Amino acid sequence: MNSHCYIRKALVFILAFFFFQDGGNRLFTSPAQAEESEALTLPSAVEKALKNNPLVRITLAGREISDAQLREARAGWFPILQFGETFTRGNNPVFVFGSLLEQARFGQQNFQISAINNPEPLSNFRTTITLRQTVFDQLQTYTRVSQARFGQQQADLQKVMVEQQVRFETIRSYYGVFVAQAKKGVAEEAVKMAESVVKWTRDRFQNGLAVRSDLLAAEVQLAEFRQQQIDADGDVAVAYAALNTMMGLPVETSQKVTGELVDKRFEALQREELIRLALIHRPDYMRAGINIQLNKEGVNGAKREYLPRLDFFGNYGLSGKDLSSGSSDYAFGASLTFNLFDYGRSARIGKARAAESMATSEQEHLANQIRLEVARAYQQHVSARERLEVAGQSIDQAVETLRIIQNRYREGLTTITEVLRAETALVRTRLNLIAARYDHYISYAHVLLSIGKLIDLKPFAG
Repeated sequence: MNSHCYIRKALVFILAFFFFQDGGNRLFTSPAQAEESEALTLPSAVEKALKNNPLVRITLAGREISDAQLREARAGWFPILQFGETFTRGNNPVFVFGSLLEQARFGQQNFQISAINNPEPLSNFRTTITLRQTVFDQLQTYTRVSQARFGQQQADLQKVMVEQQVRFETIRSYYGVFVAQAKKGVAEEAVKMAESVVKWTRDRFQNGLAVRSDLLAAEVQLAEFRQQQIDADGDVAVAYAALNTMMGLPVETSQKVTGELVDKRFEALQREELIRLALIHRPDYMRAGINIQLNKEGVNGAKREYLPRLDFFGNYGLSGKDLSSGSSDYAFGASLTFNLFDYGRSARIGKARAAESMATSEQEHLANQIRLEVARAYQQHVSARERLEVAGQSIDQAVETLRIIQNRYREGLTTITEVLRAETALVRTRLNLIAARYDHYISYAHVLLSIGKLIDLKPFAG
């Protein structure tokens, strides 16, 4: 019984040891490590990019600036309350005479000619509280508030535009990892294929069925494929670094992206319909339209300078020879100002009209650029789709061609040059298929970006 008890305790100890060494580590894995171990999907990559990418944070800061500008513009509707404390000492006759009156210390002796012309130095502590309220400011505050609100709309549209650009770049970087991995796989298969060719070419050479130049040519082909494999390994590292950069992470962050570029078919609308949608949904085009409205408001604001201005003010003061004594006074009133002649006013109106005309021309130019961009994106998508179909058909042909030529070479019916050429053609065809699939994905994403509708990731996921 005792021996069984000792064995049981030993087993429990061993199991507990391995649990805390292995399972316990998994149990207490930090959230960051757990996140790195999870497979990275396209939606999660885009989510991280929209959260961490500096470009998105810049647009958020731009919206905060617009909000602050609106609050600053609205401040024109509120009164200004000021507090002031002034100390003055001197023997200027006017200063001394007025300060004695402010301090309520003016007496009969101060009427003497000598006291008036050559007064003794006097100290005056003046405490003031001033209130200013603009009742009507030529509607300039209204103009600034309207322009600030337009600025908020532009900031929101800028955020939408940048988010779509970040989505596009993340899609390109995410599938760029798949492309790099696929090219690495093709390079590895090419090396294995070339090694096999070198092996049976060496056997044929040793058996006197091939010349040495055939073996050397096969070895050169193998060396070339190995160089491509080395380059492919570097491309994978660069692709991961680019993806991490888009997600706002350090380039050396470990990621787990598995999968491949599956065969998808994206069908876009006709070019004319895409252009029509772009002129409705493109955030930059909408921002250009708002910029026209903003400059129109600037013209109206310049014209409103012909209106009068009405201000209300109030002042409470306390004057004394020191801070512990003094006499109080107050004053309030209103001020009506009307600019009968202001030479710069017409110049400001002209400048505002020129800015409005410039904004209109910029929107027209942008519309032309959008039409061109949509047409280019559409044509690139069509070309990518056609190249994908051609590349898919040529794979089987290249495989069969290589098989036939290898058999013919074994039978002594062709040269090693034809074998190596067929190998190179197969590798090139596989790489072309990968590139065509990638271009098909990215060209469709570019079409959506060009019309301002790159929001939903469902067409790409899965």
